Amino acid sequence: MTPDPRAALLHAALATAARGWPVIPLRPGDKRPAGHPQGNCPRTGRCSDGHIVPEQRATLDTGLIRAAWSHRPYNVGIATGPAGLVVIDFDTPKTKDEKDSPCGETTFQALCERAGQAVPTTYRVRTASGGTHLYFTAPDGVRLRNTAGRLGPLIDTRAWGGYVVAPGSTTPAGAYELVDPVPVAPLPRWLLALLRPAPPRPVGPLRLPAVSGSRAARAALEQECAAVTAAPEGQGNVTLNRSAFKVGRFVAWGDIPRHEVEDAFQAAGEARDLTAAECRATIRSALDSSIRKARPRDAA
Repeated sequence: MTPDPRAALLHAALATAARGWPVIPLRPGDKRPAGHPQGNCPRTGRCSDGHIVPEQRATLDTGLIRAAWSHRPYNVGIATGPAGLVVIDFDTPKTKDEKDSPCGETTFQALCERAGQAVPTTYRVRTASGGTHLYFTAPDGVRLRNTAGRLGPLIDTRAWGGYVVAPGSTTPAGAYELVDPVPVAPLPRWLLALLRPAPPRPVGPLRLPAVSGSRAARAALEQECAAVTAAPEGQGNVTLNRSAFKVGRFVAWGDIPRHEVEDAFQAAGEARDLTAAECRATIRSALDSSIRKARPRDAA
């Protein structure tokens, strides 16, 4: 008799939550979160006030976990920020151009040597692709974000705004396996110094590009751009997405050119320390969705 994979994955989800690490369901056999992506958000139900990102859906509630994993054999994700974790992700070369490059773990070992530090001993997971996750507890009073390549090629970190696949999950490439069950170590200070966000830049009045269009459209755009620049830490992208969606109806009605809305939100997002690429992707997705779903003006 073939064992039901839901039982093993439910056990992994419950064991993860028991450590105080909020979990999210990932698509069966996949690394992507279950549910709809931001670009296809229906803006209804729990997303009526804006797309709910996986980090916001993470839970320790065993009742919710049992209900979800009894429905489908979801893989298990850990919302690293709410879990109080910083996870260093060592990847392996994948493309032909990278084949002669050292893997992320080798690069990290060299980084430790240059810093005069030993490779930290901590909770370690082998990923399905042959890489490694090193788990650390996040420092108090510092809200670290995800990074890509800051510590070196093929080295990413996951903290607030990110998640990792928990051991016990499987993909077509293989399984995520716990290889060193030692206690999770605090993030070393020398690594914190490399990952600590840059001090905030002095922020003056936001200068938006010159905007044409109707008075209502201009007022809405100005108000929503102000909301983006004032977004709480960790909520910049969500706020940008929600605000751009609200203004999208004015674009659909022909009250204001799309490129002017994009330029204004791009400036607001970058002022909130989002990357240029992140802003462009979020704005485009939100406007596309808003324009597609906009009701006629007299029905709005």
